[in-house]
Amino acid sequence: MSNRLLPRLTPALLLRAYAMGVFPMAESAEATELSWYDPPVRALIPLDERFHVPHRLARTIRQKPFHVTIDTAFEATIRACAAPAEGRETTWINEEIIRLYCALHRMGNAHSIEVWDSGELVGGLYGVSLGRAFFGESMFSRKTDASKIALVHLVNSLRECEYTLLDTQFQTPHLARFGTFEIARSAYHLLLGAAVGKLAQPLPATETISQPYPGNP
Repeated sequence: MSNRLLPRLTPALLLRAYAMGVFPMAESAEATELSWYDPPVRALIPLDERFHVPHRLARTIRQKPFHVTIDTAFEATIRACAAPAEGRETTWINEEIIRLYCALHRMGNAHSIEVWDSGELVGGLYGVSLGRAFFGESMFSRKTDASKIALVHLVNSLRECEYTLLDTQFQTPHLARFGTFEIARSAYHLLLGAAVGKLAQPLPATETISQPYPGNP
């Protein structure tokens, strides 16, 4: 379901929309308008023991091939998510999306996980936080496993900070490997209401993530 939005959507209105289970997308990176979406089926990444780290990825993580940070390069991360890549020649992230989510980041309501290799940004993700809910928006990878490692770090950080809901909007084969599951919109709205009504601990901005990794060894 979608409705056309005004091009100058405000960050405050955007947060109200998220609290109601609605989020914006553009039809393409070149589009000048946005649309509201409230899908009939929602995909969630579990924050409990159902979250699954594939064995090969767990081995890679233990080798610590990358440097991982949080909130050190938000705009660079969202722009990397918006950039064309092999098999994904266009995205739904336009300049209006970038403007809005950078504003949310300055307000403390949007966060990024960055993955670095020798000082180069090679992967990451970003999303919106509201209460104990985190809404994953997009991720990118320029080196093998970089975005997957960002996701594992995100889940670990959300667990540490007592989040209860990680919304990834739509199911994909990539996310299904981690235990992502789908629920009906009505059930999602119940979980959302409970999550946004509670406070979470703040994510550790600008710090290198060094906690133990979640998931099966």
